[in-house]
Amino acid sequence: MADVETLVTGIDTKVHKMIERLQSLVKENEELRHEIHEQNQINQRQKQTIEELEQKINLVKTTRTLEIKEGTVEAKVTINELLREIDKCIGLLNR
Repeated sequence: MADVETLVTGIDTKVHKMIERLQSLVKENEELRHEIHEQNQINQRQKQTIEELEQKINLVKTTRTLEIKEGTVEAKVTINELLREIDKCIGLLNR
């Protein structure tokens, strides 16, 4: 009879350990899911920043080209038109 009690106690101890391990893994899984979500948000913000910087680079390139071809005054007018168009596009993207 003592052998059965020892077996039951051993099984009970192992079940409790498994339950604790399960709870620990569930908590770790939740934390990792939260971390993945945060990293995805950071990634999206960085992609948006990259796109904005690429647009600015293109604008600078266009500006330099226009200054060489058309002169300073005409370049400024063209730049202002391009900036307005870019602002409109950004406004549409933010909706």
